[in-house]
Amino acid sequence: MSKEKIIETALGRAEGLGASVADIRVVDYEVETITAKNGKVESAEYTESLGFGVRVLVDGSWGFAGSSKMDADEAARIAERAVKIAKASAMTKEKDVVLDHTPPAKDTYVTPHEIDPFTVPLEEKVKPLLSAIALMQKEKAVKTAEGFFTGFKTRKTFANLAGALIDQTIIECGGGISCVAFGEDDMQIRSHPNSFRGNFATGGYEFFQGLGLVENAERTASEAALLLTAKPCPQEDQATIIIAGNQLGLQIHESCGHPIELDRVFGMEAAFAGTSFLTTDNLDKLKYGSDIVSITMDSTIPGGLGTFGYDDEGVKANKTYTVKDGLFVGYLMSRETAPRIGRQSNGAMRADGWNRIPLVRMTNVSLLPGSWKLDDLLADSDGGLFFDTNRSWSIDDKRRNFQFATEIAWRIKGGKKTEPYKNPTYTDMTTRFWNSCDAICDQSHWRMWGTPNCGKGEPMQVAHTGHGTAPARFRKVKVFSG
Repeated sequence: MSKEKIIETALGRAEGLGASVADIRVVDYEVETITAKNGKVESAEYTESLGFGVRVLVDGSWGFAGSSKMDADEAARIAERAVKIAKASAMTKEKDVVLDHTPPAKDTYVTPHEIDPFTVPLEEKVKPLLSAIALMQKEKAVKTAEGFFTGFKTRKTFANLAGALIDQTIIECGGGISCVAFGEDDMQIRSHPNSFRGNFATGGYEFFQGLGLVENAERTASEAALLLTAKPCPQEDQATIIIAGNQLGLQIHESCGHPIELDRVFGMEAAFAGTSFLTTDNLDKLKYGSDIVSITMDSTIPGGLGTFGYDDEGVKANKTYTVKDGLFVGYLMSRETAPRIGRQSNGAMRADGWNRIPLVRMTNVSLLPGSWKLDDLLADSDGGLFFDTNRSWSIDDKRRNFQFATEIAWRIKGGKKTEPYKNPTYTDMTTRFWNSCDAICDQSHWRMWGTPNCGKGEPMQVAHTGHGTAPARFRKVKVFSG
């Protein structure tokens, strides 16, 4: 059965049953994951999922249904089911759903890439993982060494009753390495280029090739071993700290990205990350950060894991600000939530596959670069601490108070990173922390970091998000060994 016939049948049936709004997404999703450990391939998995989801607005309420059975009869049945769900939902509605006016687009989008990772032989993907592992295992203290690769390909077609028809192919990949060193009464981990399986981007296999896994393997292992004899991070109540870009990406994700999801603000969503302290009375009023802090929501950045052509409501990718010169000015919004504050959707609605209804999700939420060279910032921060690579995090369900631990911290002396510390942890309140930011490194140090496992919703959906950062300095932060 052709995709076009399924789309035509589903939308026609939904309209015939009284839907004022109806859209359909046909999604073909592939993922390949490779894990190598201690010199062997531990797992190599490939999965594919094909299906379609129909969303309708009837009597002022949403209904949604999906199926993996690709034929016209099923398309009609799923449309009917979505309408029934919408009518049932309307019986308990508080008010009608009102959408912004988004003109219907007809377009095709393909992620810029050089090498489709799904055309690369498995043996070639495994080779750099095993080579990096072998180098890490040369360090005697290292007892566990791992390497990771993951590739994603999503082909989806969006259509609606208004006449939109959008085809997208989104290719993503990435990976990383990590090792664990064991001492008599301690164990320490180091990762490259980031923790939790590495770094990811929209793009082809060339991104994975550029991660430098083999080149950084020996350094990663030696730092893990070094931490076994390092001192615990000292407690300081008003420390000057510089945060590396990989850790700062997660900081932005947790303390800015989640609280600017407008559905959380309205109490429409609270799963996994809670609600938000950034209520609408703060909009255009709250001094979220210092004057040098500007944070964008940008789904157009090349390589960003939150980059695409259109969101899952057919809204074109775009760039807007959430924080501009320190002032809180915008949310991640949908066509439904944006009109409630007198605005237009900025294209933040995405679904985890064909069988899930779209939710407001982060795109690329990024801290804009400043003017400092890292060497100059280190020289200007004598006695401070440099925090690198996340190890764990905790943040309250309003996103006000947080605590982050990193794999390593370094004392800064004489413009250099000198004595290492293990188990470094810092804690603060979100707005106080961002207002204490007094230096950000420049574009030459700015890099996109990808988070491929952001959870939200019930049942849970996993989104891919990006965060552009450069190392930045914060003043009077509490640090300790955690």
